[in-house]
Amino acid sequence: MPENAIFAENLTYCYGQLTAVDHINFQVAKQEILGFLGPNGAGKTTTVKMLTGQVKPKEGRITILGVDVARRPKQVQAQIGVCFEDSNLYEQLSGEDNLKLFARLFGVKEFDAPKLLKRVGLDGRGQDLVESYSKGMKQRLMVARALVNRPNILFLDEPTEGLDPTSAVAIREIILEERARGATIFLTTHDMMEADKLSNRVAFIDQGQIVALDTPHNLKQQYGKRLLRAEVAVPDGTLKVHEIMLDRPETGGEVERLFQQERVVTLHTEEATLEDIFIRITGRGLD
Repeated sequence: MPENAIFAENLTYCYGQLTAVDHINFQVAKQEILGFLGPNGAGKTTTVKMLTGQVKPKEGRITILGVDVARRPKQVQAQIGVCFEDSNLYEQLSGEDNLKLFARLFGVKEFDAPKLLKRVGLDGRGQDLVESYSKGMKQRLMVARALVNRPNILFLDEPTEGLDPTSAVAIREIILEERARGATIFLTTHDMMEADKLSNRVAFIDQGQIVALDTPHNLKQQYGKRLLRAEVAVPDGTLKVHEIMLDRPETGGEVERLFQQERVVTLHTEEATLEDIFIRITGRGLD
């Protein structure tokens, strides 16, 4: 087996005159979670469609588990699971029948649909038609469908979009369980906090180009700043915020003077978020 589960070289895709993905290069190791981060329209979903063989790149080469996607798309698709942001479920079938249909398509003979539905928080709703599901329930069903064939690689496009906090936590736990099972995860999202919690590495994509690729820790060390934020009481009874940059020679003296001269009410440290770093690199936010 190759060391890299995903290898993408010079990957490019255009919609007419618009270059949606512009000569990007990256690799994803086996059992790694790569967060592929960027605002809507940055090229995230188009990249996933190329990686999964749904569209052919204008330029470039992709291998999945050592198999050339352009030459053997069916062989690749048998080893992957895909969950897109937009629902493409069979609305007139029940949740359970949706899963059973995909199990047959993948040739999965021993399959427990109720158990998988319970895993994604749809216990007791398997016999209901999908058209009766809420947006969040449909999202959870699509995650379940992506797991039907116990894939070696999971492509998850905004998997917690539209979910309540409890359901979102459950899906994140499933992602970590799948990695522990041995799967590689390619996670596209604009939720930087989610990516920070889950990802071994993150790639920032903006206007079709990868502008940064590293671990969250390394990106914070390179582009971020750590602060000591203090709230101090002032004579009129209100609170004023003081910020002191950490990791500098003068930091100790500034902290000492703060406590000598002010009445400190609260004190805590802060570090840059991935969203802060994305804004610093690209000059714009995620909206």
